[in-house]
Amino acid sequence: MTSPLEAADLRSRVDKALAAFLAEQRSRLTGIDPALAAVAEALEEFVLGGGKRLRPAFAYWGFRGAGGADSDQVVAAVSALELVQASALIHDDLMDRSDTRRGVPSMHRRFEAQHTAAGWRGGAAAFGDSAAVLLGDLALVWSDELLHTSGVGAAELTRARPVYDEMRTEVTVGQYLDVLTQATADTSLERAGKVARFKSAKYTVERPLLLGAALAGAAPEVFAAYSGFGLPLGEAFQLRDDVLGVFGDPERTGKPAGDDLREGKRTYLVASAFAGLDDAGRAELDRELGNQGLDDRGVERLRALIRDSGALAATERRIDELMAASLAALDGARIDEEAQDVLRRLAEAATRRTV
Repeated sequence: MTSPLEAADLRSRVDKALAAFLAEQRSRLTGIDPALAAVAEALEEFVLGGGKRLRPAFAYWGFRGAGGADSDQVVAAVSALELVQASALIHDDLMDRSDTRRGVPSMHRRFEAQHTAAGWRGGAAAFGDSAAVLLGDLALVWSDELLHTSGVGAAELTRARPVYDEMRTEVTVGQYLDVLTQATADTSLERAGKVARFKSAKYTVERPLLLGAALAGAAPEVFAAYSGFGLPLGEAFQLRDDVLGVFGDPERTGKPAGDDLREGKRTYLVASAFAGLDDAGRAELDRELGNQGLDDRGVERLRALIRDSGALAATERRIDELMAASLAALDGARIDEEAQDVLRRLAEAATRRTV
């Protein structure tokens, strides 16, 4: 059976739309100054060099499910979501001080290395940080540009704009809540759930679905079904991401083992561990969580604490519960049959993944 990400040849069409848009931007930047070729190249490699294309897939099949007809213009419009994702990842890596993304240097490390290799003046790390902020901002600006130059009609864009704007606000404030939660050491399940919803869940699944529905001019009951399906699925996606951030194989995830532990992420998994540990275990987890110098042995010790607390099993159960709620929301929904089948398979791909 065709992968849900390959249905309608969508992945290659999204990549083609992104490549064409980024090629135009390269010409635009190098026309301003040849030095900007490095910026264009970095963003091209980052955007085209990997990614699951889940967000465009949910938006496209949300559009098709609401009765929208396939077109290259719609594919270009939903491809704009990959530039929102690029912006979020570049900024996230900077805030987390992550050295790698998808097995290659993160954006701030890439430009830090460029500064060092060229022997430029000033601090290399500061230059890398500044470049990452600006390139992340540029990707967000370009996401808007790709949407409104995609070729879809003015009426469709007018319907889609409020969803798109709300999504970008939500992911930004979700990122702030994530940073705040680490700073305040809040270990409540309530806060962990809110961060998961706004940092990732809504903009990974629910908002892309609603964007597709808006482009298609969907009926209110379709929007309701998509929210009922998308929000719990997005939370399940984030919980799977949290599990991989602690227990994932670096060869598959492209990030060092235990990075989320060194960064002090207060995820649902970690909040569950705090709830399940005794006083001594909580004190040890609290002491070592966020320790940038945590070595492999320390990572294994924290993994054992989390596993023994029952948090890993509890998180897996929660993923299953959210998946069940998500899929139930599609039952009886007035959504195109082919699209409904693809959305169910996308749900499986999003929550059963290992990368």
